[in-house]
Amino acid sequence: MKYAVTLLAAAVLTACGGPKQEVKPEQTVTVTQQQQQLNYPVTAKGDVVDTYFGTQVADPYRWLEDDRSSETEAWVKAQNQTTFDYLKQIPFRDQIRDKLQQAWNYERVGAPFKEGDYTYFYKNDGLQNQFVLYRQKDGGEVEVFLDPNTFSADGTTSLADIRFSRDGKLAAYAISEGGSDWRKVIVIDTETKQQIGDTLTDIKFSGIAWVGNDGFFYSSYDKPDGSELSAMTDQHKLYYHKLGTPQSADKVIFGATDEQKHRYVGASVTEDDRYLLVSAAVSTSGNKLFIKDLTQPDSGFVTILDDTSSDTDLVDNVGDTLILVTNRNAPNRKVVKVSAKAPQPESWQDLIPETEHVLRISSGAGFLFANYIVDAIAKVKQYDYDGKLVRDIALPGVGSVGGFGGKKDADTLYFSFANYITPGSIYAFEPKAGASSLYNQPKVNFDPSRYVSEQVFYTSKDGTKVPMIISYRKDLKRDGSNPTILYGYGGFNISLTPSFSVANAVWMELGGIYAVANIRGGGEYGKEWHRAGTQLQKQNVFDDFIAAAEYLQTEKYTSPAKTAVRGGSNGGLLVGAVMTQRPELFGVAIPQVGVLDMLRYHTFTAGAGWAYDYGTAEQSEDMFKYLLGYSPVHNVKAGVTYPATMITTADHDDRVVPAHSFKFAAELQDKASKATPQLIRIDVKAGHGAGMPVSMVIDQAADIYSFTLFNMGYSSLPQ
Repeated sequence: MKYAVTLLAAAVLTACGGPKQEVKPEQTVTVTQQQQQLNYPVTAKGDVVDTYFGTQVADPYRWLEDDRSSETEAWVKAQNQTTFDYLKQIPFRDQIRDKLQQAWNYERVGAPFKEGDYTYFYKNDGLQNQFVLYRQKDGGEVEVFLDPNTFSADGTTSLADIRFSRDGKLAAYAISEGGSDWRKVIVIDTETKQQIGDTLTDIKFSGIAWVGNDGFFYSSYDKPDGSELSAMTDQHKLYYHKLGTPQSADKVIFGATDEQKHRYVGASVTEDDRYLLVSAAVSTSGNKLFIKDLTQPDSGFVTILDDTSSDTDLVDNVGDTLILVTNRNAPNRKVVKVSAKAPQPESWQDLIPETEHVLRISSGAGFLFANYIVDAIAKVKQYDYDGKLVRDIALPGVGSVGGFGGKKDADTLYFSFANYITPGSIYAFEPKAGASSLYNQPKVNFDPSRYVSEQVFYTSKDGTKVPMIISYRKDLKRDGSNPTILYGYGGFNISLTPSFSVANAVWMELGGIYAVANIRGGGEYGKEWHRAGTQLQKQNVFDDFIAAAEYLQTEKYTSPAKTAVRGGSNGGLLVGAVMTQRPELFGVAIPQVGVLDMLRYHTFTAGAGWAYDYGTAEQSEDMFKYLLGYSPVHNVKAGVTYPATMITTADHDDRVVPAHSFKFAAELQDKASKATPQLIRIDVKAGHGAGMPVSMVIDQAADIYSFTLFNMGYSSLPQ
């Protein structure tokens, strides 16, 4: 392939001035009136042209990829000024924020877990920016163990992970600053809470796997040249940190050679500290697997799997018997056992065979718990380590379940249950007796009896049946007039199962419909459902989502003007694709932290790891043309009226770099008709979403709902 880049001019940013009319809350403001007041900053165009297989593709906004330049910084400030000037004139914006704050202000408690002599649990009093980690010893006084709200004055530094040594006397915890994927790890004595040794830095996409009390394994990349927020990282390495030594002395255990070069490398250590298992992958789908006997210091790695055609992970071990979960020759996953002395696939024995439903597995108290996804709804079975069914576990209702994990010697396990209209509750489970009891139920100002959540199956363009769950108030009339948010993801084998959201509860309280489509590309029906939405079949994902909107409109739940589409990350791509393919079908579009430049996504950070799902522009001419055909940045047409659009991103997003969103906004503002607003909202000191402080989450939700309802024609809040 021939690939050439020419950069002829430095980009310069100017902003169009213009008087801003103050709109008082009691005034009625129409969308047309508001649009007349809107002046976008002018985004300069450079002369960058890329050549793919003889086809020239202009990239006039390439300069926006430089996240460290003063020009980009000025552009961000100008865009935010325009967006927030627009938002502050929406008469009911403050009302929505108040409703969200009131709804959010309730105590939330996580499931307890035992480490050493203490029982730990997370709790948020209501509006705290970050959850606090508490602990209690033998029924004694509860104390704060770690309070991430003290990590930074503005709440933007979060607790990303914490792992305890086997005896619970030591803990290593990771922090994320400003939402970045680059982490720092701090080791403390759990009794005194005092730090031990130096802070480890420059750690990314890593777990923390202790070996006794001596040290732990972690993963990272070499620090990239250029911007750490956007430069490519493609050789992940596994390190061992020995306590009492500087990080500079940490040894590379795996990943230093060309033969061991992989984009993602992770480690797990068996509970008995006997085995180290290393997973190595070149993309987000498929992994190699290696094992090392830690009782033999000079032993090397033994290969379990030497190809990336399947996904296989450790569940547990009993002596030298390994228990693995895999989709190798089992698209819906199964559990197998094998001797660590001869762990290759030809020696695997089925422990829990594959079924027609997708399996997720956990272990605790000496049992295995098979959580099956049946049309996106959870069913759980308990097995012993010989693969014998112990019982079907009775669940509190129809929804999603998480948990059932713990140490082998645990007497009680915990699981969570929720759906779109049932706030998440924690249940205690006695694995020997099979009895469940309510452990914690949040006191949310939300009455589920006033709402309904129904599952429907609709037909996509090619005849495929696709499930969708639609939630709304029981008094809603299906007359086509209801404000509706259609949400989707459709990628990376990720399943969208029912969950409760305070923000969604407020939306439904306002009379809104919240619909989630379980489209192809996800994992709801196993690996084949995933593959059907990848690479040259990616259009299936968009067709499924478009068909979901058409179903909602045909069945009179809503109408095009009252339909908003929303999705984040890969779901942001989904929104960008459908709004450029079928703009007349939607009144509002909210693409969040989206992958929007499909010709260059793989050149940033770890983006090349997404090639299993997307393919790349260099892969083949057919793949290039296919990507060019739906890439949102490259498919904005001049003069077209697109849905009212508010793109959201963040300046510290080093997963999906904000340049995707910057370029898409520039294209829309330059080419779209002036009938609808095309705005971008850029959070500062925030990343891809994880660890975002509650105050920022509420502000963003308030702005999204305000923008959505206002552009559906509301001048006051619906009742």
